[in-house]
Amino acid sequence: MAKILVAEDDQDIRELIVLTLQFSGFDVDSAEDGAVAVKIVQANQGQFDLILMDVRMPNMTGFEACRQLKEQETTKHIPIIFLSAKGQEAEVQAGLDAGAEQYILKPFSPDDLISTVNTILNKN
Repeated sequence: MAKILVAEDDQDIRELIVLTLQFSGFDVDSAEDGAVAVKIVQANQGQFDLILMDVRMPNMTGFEACRQLKEQETTKHIPIIFLSAKGQEAEVQAGLDAGAEQYILKPFSPDDLISTVNTILNKN
C-alpha cells in the first residue's frame, strides 16, 4: 500500500483529499502547511511514496517545501504533485521547476485525482 502525504492549509479540502485517497486504499498522512510537511517527511526518513502539496500555504509555500525536499538525499526521490487553484502557465512552470512531477488544478474530481496519483506511482 502506497504511503502518501497531503499538505493543504484548507482543512475541508485536506480532509476531502485524505478521505478520497483512503477510500482508494492508500495510507495517508496530512499536514496543514509546507513547514509541517517537511518535518513529517524528515521524521519518517523519506518513507513516503508520493506527496500532494498545495502551492499557497502559510509558513512555507509548496514551492519552498518542494525545493527543500528535493535538496535532501533522503527525500529527493519522492514524487510531488502540486495542487492549486491558480493555473497560469508561469506558476505551473515554477512548480515543475521546483521539482514537481505534476500540477493539478483545483477544483478536481476525485476520479481525476486518483487517476493522476496512480499514474505517478506506477511511473516511479
